[in-house]
Amino acid sequence: MSNSYINELKHKEDELALQYLPAVKAMAFRLKERLPSSIDFMDLSAIGTEELIKLARRYDESLNDSFWGYAKKRVYGAMLDYLRSLDILSRASRKLIKAIDYAVEEYRLLHDEEPTDEELAEILDESVAKIHDARVASSIYTVMPLHDQLHVGDEGAALAHIEKEELIDVIKKVLSGYNQREQLIIQLYYFEELTLKEISEVLNITESRISQIHKSIIHKIKESVGA
Repeated sequence: MSNSYINELKHKEDELALQYLPAVKAMAFRLKERLPSSIDFMDLSAIGTEELIKLARRYDESLNDSFWGYAKKRVYGAMLDYLRSLDILSRASRKLIKAIDYAVEEYRLLHDEEPTDEELAEILDESVAKIHDARVASSIYTVMPLHDQLHVGDEGAALAHIEKEELIDVIKKVLSGYNQREQLIIQLYYFEELTLKEISEVLNITESRISQIHKSIIHKIKESVGA
């Protein structure tokens, strides 16, 4: 095979990647909207673009009739892998994330609003920097698939032994205990990938209430499997 033919082929594959670059940027933008301000859109976009180019170069159209259908989940997965690899997730104590969740709920019941990082630092006797990192980490976890979120916390190891089908049954059972509106929140967040702000506008519920329902469901799923 001549070099000119190989170069032409590579050019054709990169043309394929270029065609779907706007879709990758849109995906990165949507994900960024659901993440804390410290996560950079450009980083997410670069990770997605790099994965897109790799996929385009090894794409075999005889095996898949839609390139974006083949690439979409993998590009999104690369962005999630990037988030999982962030230093802030490894630095933040899972125990502290859990303690913050409980403290926020208790504070909200008394004051009808979320505490600041400074107030949480005082309540939990931790540094403001540690509280800030843990809250950022907690916000990152909320965009992850349910499977990831269920492993946040020291009891997460108990979930490693549960079959996927059994876990799906538990999730369905837990969700059935919530009203239609609350179930819709979970559907819009996980399957339609709307931001808390967008769900708030659609259903006329405060963002903090949506966050509260979401965390309550995660907690109940863990309880249901004895984790």
